[in-house]
Amino acid sequence: MEAKAARPKPKRIPYGMMNFVAIREDNCYYVDKTRFIEKIEDANKYFFFIRPRRFGKSLTVSMLQHYYDINQQEKFERLYGDLYIGQHPTPDHNKYLVIYLNFAVIDAELDNYRTSLDAHCRDEFASFCRRYAHLLPAYCMEEIMQEEGAVRQLNSLYKICDDAGLKIYLFIDEYDHFTNHILSDAARLEEYKKETHGTGYLRTFFNTIKAGTYSSIERVFITGVSPVTLDDLTSGFNIGTNYSLAYGYNEMVGFTEEEVREMLAYYSQHHEFHHTVDELIEVMKPYYDNYCFAEEAYGETTMYNSNMVLSFLYKYIDNGCRIPKQILDENIRVDYNKLRMLIRKDKEFVHDASVIQTLVSQGFVTGELKEGFPAEDIAKSDNFVSLLYYFGMVTIGGIHRGRPKLVIPNEVVREQIYTYLLDNYHDNHLDADPYRLGQLEENMAYDGDFQPFFRYIADSIHTYASQRDRQKGEAFVHGYTLALTSQCRFYRPISELDNQGGYADIFLRPHYEIFTDMAHSYIIELKYLKSPATDAQVAAAVSEAKAQVCRYADTVNVGKQIGQTALHKVYVVYRGVEMVACDTVASVSNEE
Repeated sequence: MEAKAARPKPKRIPYGMMNFVAIREDNCYYVDKTRFIEKIEDANKYFFFIRPRRFGKSLTVSMLQHYYDINQQEKFERLYGDLYIGQHPTPDHNKYLVIYLNFAVIDAELDNYRTSLDAHCRDEFASFCRRYAHLLPAYCMEEIMQEEGAVRQLNSLYKICDDAGLKIYLFIDEYDHFTNHILSDAARLEEYKKETHGTGYLRTFFNTIKAGTYSSIERVFITGVSPVTLDDLTSGFNIGTNYSLAYGYNEMVGFTEEEVREMLAYYSQHHEFHHTVDELIEVMKPYYDNYCFAEEAYGETTMYNSNMVLSFLYKYIDNGCRIPKQILDENIRVDYNKLRMLIRKDKEFVHDASVIQTLVSQGFVTGELKEGFPAEDIAKSDNFVSLLYYFGMVTIGGIHRGRPKLVIPNEVVREQIYTYLLDNYHDNHLDADPYRLGQLEENMAYDGDFQPFFRYIADSIHTYASQRDRQKGEAFVHGYTLALTSQCRFYRPISELDNQGGYADIFLRPHYEIFTDMAHSYIIELKYLKSPATDAQVAAAVSEAKAQVCRYADTVNVGKQIGQTALHKVYVVYRGVEMVACDTVASVSNEE
């Protein structure tokens, strides 16, 4: 009997890898983004680029570093030969001495950051002198190390390079790390301003970079996640251009759906996939897709979060090519903990007038996207909306009355925002018992017993409002209901907007691919009436809710959306903070 030929070893999935050389030399799968090198070269030589965390910025910086590093010339064919830029090299490849500064490793505490910045720069400048010792004057290392602090050392370094006729390409990754940390502590804002304005140390450092561009610093590429520091340092480095909202760079980091499909198709040839590429896209798309980083690109291309895609693919293959039970990347929760301190600037939360509350209850917010704004103005509406946009918490979803319409991009971000809501409810003494909720959710999924779950929500809302002795509105009822349903491991809540705005229905789409024995799914029509509503008005709302939930159920592709489960059409009606109706109209099974 003829032996079956062994499959070639597939490329490694580069989840969490940010070193371009390691990816290329360790047989990793690489999504080719090198075509953007030409565009970057044609742009302003001093390039700012902002994207959300874990979107591939550091890998992009690494790819550019090695492309331009004069010491990497002998590796050019090995690293880039089969990529776009290897077939279309620019004259500038391997022509620069490269400085790479990673501000993420600098201690961001105000009391320590200057010392930490000096230490990081001293180490990097010393490494620079060693790497390029064959090109630099023999006295370079000694002269630079004699200088005190990052500012003086950088000043000395670029002048030595200029005297030697050498050109520098400076890369700064996470340039705003210090700012994002300090902004979480409003009490220290004045101290922060001293460092980023006037003769402040960070501002002086960027002034030195600017001075170096008149000398040997030929190009600068700076990345981060927010535009706050950029604005505060404007006069310190006012020659840079922010390309974060530019149409031509919409696809430079992250993955297009075409790139995701190509990757899935590749690995399906090397593993026994239990799903087609289309089926996997259907699972991944609601969670990782739908980012748009330029208004002009809306309707053309949406971007997947690359880190999330790689995490899912790794877990899928490691799980025997089965859909992983944990679709969210746990590292995103770490980022959320960092972000939470910043979005507490949304200080009107407890008065139901916050941007986050509007986003959840209305389904979108509008605002002018700002390229930069000072730290002290972060709480202004347009600035705060812009900050959420740069952090990837909202994305461009169209135009509303002439302004960008900003929506929650996907279910991963929705879970983060709802977690934020629940944390704020908790801070205001509205708590939910995770263990009790877990039992109620399980009863919903397997026994069809949904009323105790919604009664638990209603009791929590009523108790909280009574303790506060003030009326809570529709946004509060909708927001809390959605926040709790979003935590349910058996379902993904999908909310649709009616023509008047506000949530009309919630479809609890079952995770039947994961929980193959669950039996029940739900569509909920949630109605809200103000406290003075009469019984007759309640009866009318119930009648309307029944009709609407049935009409909406007819639009659901039953076979594709609910799997083996029975679909229940549920209506829930509130009068103020009292739930006055919660029942089902009928059930629809997948066999019907």
